[in-house]
Amino acid sequence: MDKSKDVSSIYNPIANMNLRTKTLLTIGLTVFILVAVVITSLFINSADITTNFNAMNQPPSFEHLFGTDWLGRDMFTRTLKGLGLSVQIGAGASILSSVIAIILAFVGSINSKLDSFIAWLVDLFLSVPHILLIILISIGLGGGAFGVTMGVALTHWTSLTRILRAEIKQINTSEFVKLSQRFGKSKIWIAKKHILPLVITQIIVGTILIFPHAIMHEASVTFLGFGLSPHEPAIGVILSESMKYLATGNWWLALFPGLALLIIVLLFDIAGENIKKMLDPTSANE
Repeated sequence: MDKSKDVSSIYNPIANMNLRTKTLLTIGLTVFILVAVVITSLFINSADITTNFNAMNQPPSFEHLFGTDWLGRDMFTRTLKGLGLSVQIGAGASILSSVIAIILAFVGSINSKLDSFIAWLVDLFLSVPHILLIILISIGLGGGAFGVTMGVALTHWTSLTRILRAEIKQINTSEFVKLSQRFGKSKIWIAKKHILPLVITQIIVGTILIFPHAIMHEASVTFLGFGLSPHEPAIGVILSESMKYLATGNWWLALFPGLALLIIVLLFDIAGENIKKMLDPTSANE
């Protein structure tokens, strides 16, 4: 029995890896795929997505992996470009959301009245459906990439703010913070020297976990017609346009872009969960 285990471990090196190594490998693979998608999309320009009426509505083949649309455009190229655009918008929205959450959480730790106001503001934003707020903000800011990015950013800071507020409150009750206060250290000094190093893990993980929500909401708003303009090669635009042609049997127009979006969202989620596991001291060295 032991010999068979030894033989299997020789031919299966992954079985010999500890949790930390497996986690690092998973993070590396997911990040590599995501970076490859973004870099590839940056090299695709409008000239590469040209109309070809001789190749209209062709099903998936070796020449066109995702088939072609009603204008003969290669769907694989359009999907890659759309995914890159969605990731860029998701990145901008996630970072901006995290900045808002950090500012509000630290401001709340300075003054109790401000903390009560921020708690009320969080509850207010959580009581309204995200998609509705994103649409209203996007329309108010003129739509397009800027409107969608701001709409997503201004609605996804709530969860991270709650987590950071709870962490900061717990840290403020610790002995080393009380000692710093007795030595006359300012609240800004305590926030910079004591609180920030202890909550940086939550900030990193929270920012990454906002990514999939931001990408999905961007695609949803664009699909409904309130996001990016129709001439943009966004996934939401592609899925919205494909709805008109599904009844004619062109199933590939929606299937492959939808699956690609789902895979990207899952990759971000996997990366976030594994980074969280990596930074968790109770499981990092298993």
